[in-house]
Amino acid sequence: MKFRTFSKITAAAVAALAVAAGSALAQTKPKVSFVYVGPIGDMGWSYQHHQGLEAIKKEFGDKIETNYVENVPEGPDAERVIDQLAATGSSIIFTTSFGFMNPTIKVAARYPNVKFEHATGFKQAPNVATYNARFYEGRHVIGLIAGKMTKTNTIGYIASFPIPEVVMGINSAYLAAKSVNPNVKIKVVWVSTWFDPGKEADAAKALVDQSADVLMQHTDSPAPVKYAAEKGIYAFGQASDMTQFAPEKHLTAIIDNWNPYYISRVKALIAGTWKSGDTWDGIKDGTVVFAPWSKSIPADVVKLAETARDEIAAGKRHPFTGPINKQDGSPWLKAGETASDKDLSSMNFYVQGVEGALPK
Repeated sequence: MKFRTFSKITAAAVAALAVAAGSALAQTKPKVSFVYVGPIGDMGWSYQHHQGLEAIKKEFGDKIETNYVENVPEGPDAERVIDQLAATGSSIIFTTSFGFMNPTIKVAARYPNVKFEHATGFKQAPNVATYNARFYEGRHVIGLIAGKMTKTNTIGYIASFPIPEVVMGINSAYLAAKSVNPNVKIKVVWVSTWFDPGKEADAAKALVDQSADVLMQHTDSPAPVKYAAEKGIYAFGQASDMTQFAPEKHLTAIIDNWNPYYISRVKALIAGTWKSGDTWDGIKDGTVVFAPWSKSIPADVVKLAETARDEIAAGKRHPFTGPINKQDGSPWLKAGETASDKDLSSMNFYVQGVEGALPK
């Protein structure tokens, strides 16, 4: 009897400990972590993702913990950083660069109880979601402005890596510019980096030397905008409002507004409703927004841009509407046909009229 009584007490104690442990775990704050490819002060891509982290902190306060690692190179270093974050208690990890895709998938397989979110990629898993923004919609709008603002009929484009997101942007900007200026040309310089102010400035110089008088970029520092101001030509900022770097020459910028997405995903994590999936939002959703129009842009061009923006948001306009041929002249989209998301997310070609060749 004594043994039985002891067993019952022991069982009860174990049960109580289990309940207490479960309660303690339930009370543990979710830890939200971010991995950035550049510095949070790049004033572009990583800066804007970090604004999302700041929005999370403001929204949830002391209900969560946050953490981030900046300047993480794409490749083996990324896997080590992501693994460390997962191993040290992160509940959800946002990996915010295309080159973090495979490292994220590898680490996620080792930590099935951790949630992962990868920006701009296409590989998913039960605990890995993907998200992106329809930057090509914004490129269409600024392409219209560029086509109207250029005097030399030459637009310069500083590009990072030939991934679909970047190629989409070049094609979208060119097609829009061409639609309002049949004589326009677009010249592209590839810098093979997301953030390197020196290389970006050198690329800007090379484009200006080729008669470009409007600069676009898919790199993250304000160096091209600053160079444009020095040379008295126009430029568009990248990812955030870069007006401060060229008050008279910054026409506008595509601003990546990640805040609503990040807040919604952390809210789902806390509620226990988080699920894997793919999100690709744009102008309609408030993920792609624009910096204030420069006073240098004529009223009719502002109206042109705002009409395009509003029609895209309303689903009345698609930046990739045929007829469109590939660079080699082969047909891609028939008249009136619009590109599917599948085709866009795997885009690996220039459209007809874009000069140069895609890097291998």
